[in-house]
Amino acid sequence: MLLASGLIGPSIPWTDILPLLILLGGACFLLLVGSLVPNWPRHGYAWFTGATAAAALVANCVQWNNLHSKVGRSIIADAIFVDRFSVLASITVLGAVIFSSILMSAYLQRSHDDGPELFALFLTAAIGAIVMISANDLIVMFLGLEVLSLSLYLLAASNRRREQSQESGIKYFVLGGFASAFFLYGIALVYGSTGSTQLFANQSLPQGISQALGSQVAVNGNDSLLLIGIGLLMIGLAFKVSAAPFHVWAPDVYEGAPTPVTAFMASVGKVAAFAALLRVLLVGLPQRVDDWRPVVWALAIATVFIGSVMAVVQTNVKRMLAYSSVSHAGFILVGVEAAAHMGGDGLASSMNYLAIYTVLVMGSFAIVLAMSGQQDADTALTDFRGLAKRRPTLALAFSILLFAQAGVPFTSGFVAKFAIMKSAVDVGSYALAVAAMVAAVIGAFLYLRIVVSMWLEEPDSSEPLNVTPPVVLVIVLAVAFTLVIGLFPDLLLDATRLVRFAPR
Repeated sequence: MLLASGLIGPSIPWTDILPLLILLGGACFLLLVGSLVPNWPRHGYAWFTGATAAAALVANCVQWNNLHSKVGRSIIADAIFVDRFSVLASITVLGAVIFSSILMSAYLQRSHDDGPELFALFLTAAIGAIVMISANDLIVMFLGLEVLSLSLYLLAASNRRREQSQESGIKYFVLGGFASAFFLYGIALVYGSTGSTQLFANQSLPQGISQALGSQVAVNGNDSLLLIGIGLLMIGLAFKVSAAPFHVWAPDVYEGAPTPVTAFMASVGKVAAFAALLRVLLVGLPQRVDDWRPVVWALAIATVFIGSVMAVVQTNVKRMLAYSSVSHAGFILVGVEAAAHMGGDGLASSMNYLAIYTVLVMGSFAIVLAMSGQQDADTALTDFRGLAKRRPTLALAFSILLFAQAGVPFTSGFVAKFAIMKSAVDVGSYALAVAAMVAAVIGAFLYLRIVVSMWLEEPDSSEPLNVTPPVVLVIVLAVAFTLVIGLFPDLLLDATRLVRFAPR
């Protein structure tokens, strides 16, 4: 590509970035046409957003098929990787966009409100997430992180009639700004130590971080700066995945944000941040595995226990699910630690867990939305007492999703937890596997307690529950996925076993 200044820019293979172009076009179309044609059909914005995400998902599936028997490739001057890792993570993100847009439509219908802005933010957040997932350059990864984060800040504060929503948006913005600053400062220190921000360079010059460390370009005098930089990068991403002790923002933000937004940030934010963490550690820093593996090990232990124990003592459902999300992040960190050994299934089990977790989160928050009433009021655990007598099908669906999160056999959650623990055992991380099992038992107590309350206790209210068709659709799809993957786990496991990084 010839630029006006006479400089030759990188060639851009447009088909490889087609999913991003589809999402960008959809977001622009929503804002432009939505302002010019204000009277859209009912649920029109949601269905258009879902259709846009579905089109991008189809483009990703075509990319997956085209990568058959191929490792992958880097594009745009090695700034972006197109590999099966990025494609599978992108498909997970786009699935979450489809679910979230349906839930947001039901949420806005209650307040007789509608508008293209929130749905456009879903699409821009997905763009940022996919850029993070695919980035081979730390600067590009940071740009994706900021696009995702800014969209989530606005979404969290989108309910102007609810003070808690405004508070959660401000809190998330302030604390998220600190996390971004840590990440950016880490980039600066890593660049100062290695002379590069690219994780892996296919070209001989300039070298990427991985090649620089492998060829000892990072001299001993810069070693301390490099270690500090790696630590700051991990802090920034640990905040985004809500790993302990960087999880303190999650309960308040999850509780205050609109329920569909909570589901979206709990899934998309986690998928993008974990994908970025895996790529940074395994592609850019494999030579320093002995330095960062103990940190991941400690984070995993702290996260699974703090998340599980704190979830047990919660009385608000959204706060309980927030701490449950922290616990799930700990299980995924177990897979990340296993992936550090390079020879096991840690990468595949982590991707498998992320996909299953995303669907479970969407289904669980869809039920919370159904229970929260007209104003998306706070939902206490006591509100689920006797739910089987008021709405037995809803109680059955929530029971299945809770069983899955507890890791009960024949559900997708069991497949996810078993794969994670097996990957840890296979590489000799026995202490981590035992800790994960103990945390799973603690979490199971919480989930089974809710199930018992729904089926064996008397309801506090006889008021009928009005569950709208969009919410029913999300619940049905989530439950169906949970049961199908629980009975036929190879449908997903076979795909995740094909996941590879482009330069590996």
